[in-house]
Amino acid sequence: MASIFTKIINGEIPCYKIAENEDFFAFLDINPNAKGHTLCIPKKEVDKITDLDEDTYSGLMSFARKVAKALEASVPCKRIGMTVIGLEVPHVHVHLIPLNEMKDATFQHKVSLKQSEFEAIAESVRAKM
Repeated sequence: MASIFTKIINGEIPCYKIAENEDFFAFLDINPNAKGHTLCIPKKEVDKITDLDEDTYSGLMSFARKVAKALEASVPCKRIGMTVIGLEVPHVHVHLIPLNEMKDATFQHKVSLKQSEFEAIAESVRAKM
């Protein structure tokens, strides 16, 4: 059965898309730790990051770096944190989280955003890609 992320890639579930190329996809997390929290994923559904082949792993990190630079230029923050946990969804995903305080990276502190805020962030980051 396809993961929720594969369904997002296929357009079966809506998202606030940030970027996409032939191999990777980035979209805003709808349960964000901080404003602008973004997920970068390979289009190929693989459960664990250590199971990615080297080219896909390197490509994902390069893609995530580009997204992180655009995110940092769009959302006021001290830096962009990057983490890979992978317990929530069995599909490799890199979290890019705008950080101002350590609590922003804990996954215990969540923020609520309106649809218009998600749309504005996504548009701003896309414009800087």
